[in-house]
Amino acid sequence: MDKKLGFGCMRLPMKNGKIDYEEFNKMVDYFIEHGFNYFDTAHGYHSGKSEIALKNCLTSRYKREDYILTDKLTEPYFRKEEDIRPFFEKQLEILGVDYLDYYLMHAQDRDSYKHFMKNNAYEVVKGLKEEGLIKHIGISFHDTADILDMILSEHPEIEIVQIQFNYADYDNAGVQSKKVYEVCRKYNKPILIMEPVKGGGLVRLPDEAKEVFDKLGNNSYASYAIRFAASFDGVFKVLSGMSTLDQVKDNISFMEKFVPLNEEEMDACFKVANILKELGGISCTACRYCVDGCPKKIAIPDLFACYNAKKQFNDWNSGMYYEIHTKENGKASECIKCGMCEKSCPQHLQIRDLLEEVAKTFE
Repeated sequence: MDKKLGFGCMRLPMKNGKIDYEEFNKMVDYFIEHGFNYFDTAHGYHSGKSEIALKNCLTSRYKREDYILTDKLTEPYFRKEEDIRPFFEKQLEILGVDYLDYYLMHAQDRDSYKHFMKNNAYEVVKGLKEEGLIKHIGISFHDTADILDMILSEHPEIEIVQIQFNYADYDNAGVQSKKVYEVCRKYNKPILIMEPVKGGGLVRLPDEAKEVFDKLGNNSYASYAIRFAASFDGVFKVLSGMSTLDQVKDNISFMEKFVPLNEEEMDACFKVANILKELGGISCTACRYCVDGCPKKIAIPDLFACYNAKKQFNDWNSGMYYEIHTKENGKASECIKCGMCEKSCPQHLQIRDLLEEVAKTFE
């Protein structure tokens, strides 16, 4: 049986501010030794360091046929059509490979899609596939179901779709996980799942939610989230952004011989989703796309995490962590409302307004 767990390389292990290659080597080795082989990255992950880490810890240490590698074409890295091929060739060089198994048009939504179309990106990538430099063309997607329907109807060459899908977002009116999933099924596209654990939010659960799962047994909270996503028809891989060897071991413990959620477990997931919904909070997944362009160097995802800890879990430490994250970075109140963050947010959060709420809470 094809193994459904993929390794998302956006939250790699860190040590002294750098990716910890020693730990990452152990994680890669354990992952591959247990029959898993799918790795997903993008040039912007870890501010360009994720691809480098994969060359050091994966592609230089294993035969090319031992792993499946996915990378992405991301809007900020090409301003015109002529930029695309050199950027792609640079990615191959950084990764140390001659071809990519999957190449995704990254973070497609109604605005970025216009940029891709204006610069003929889909046609350029089709040409790269014809040359054998890409095996499969796909997209990663962050928008409403009608936009995905439009893109898939206009581009039959798309072979796979990566979507945000987890039990907390399943019925979320903004993310529309269920509706977006149904569009993928309508077009019979294999599905890659990102954010199954919602940036770790579905592990760091409030006590009331933990109790729901604890009644079912001693399984990890991550196991219910990842198995939820993997239980749906058409899902090719569920990407887990693992940061430690222990997380790799835990994920593999329930995905090596994957069993879909039973009815009781599925009901528990939706019960937890309702508990989280009632608590409120900010639906940030800590992708950090908003951070690089911030002129005031506000660590937006970290401040949102402090806010959620206070709002959802009544964490008395949240104020202390807010001080830590604003010692060398901007405070929420220092936002100048430029909107750079909102342009890059896959969740389409009203970040400027939310930072005002964060400032009221902690300042």
